[in-house]
Amino acid sequence: MNGRDFERFIANLFEKMGYKTKLTKASGDQGIDVIAESSDERIGIQAKCYSSKVGNSAIQEVVAGKAFYKLDKVMVITNNRFTSSAIDLARANNVILWDRNNLKDKLK
Repeated sequence: MNGRDFERFIANLFEKMGYKTKLTKASGDQGIDVIAESSDERIGIQAKCYSSKVGNSAIQEVVAGKAFYKLDKVMVITNNRFTSSAIDLARANNVILWDRNNLKDKLK
């Protein structure tokens, strides 16, 4: 699965969870790959299909994207795991993280 396929996969997952979703453009997306909307919130998601742990840059990008797209919440979702530094940065910036274990749980 390439990066764009993973973005579509995440959009589809959120649609099944009751959200209306939209993919942003493939490049120059300001750190947000998917926007998931419900009647009361807009969530920006960065989807990272990586073979290694996701680091700080993904967190920094969604923080910037939150203001750009006027979002209520932001998330980084990966098929892998996060570095401890990325977890700390996410906590400090209210970024929701889903790693491979969260994805497995949501798919059940």
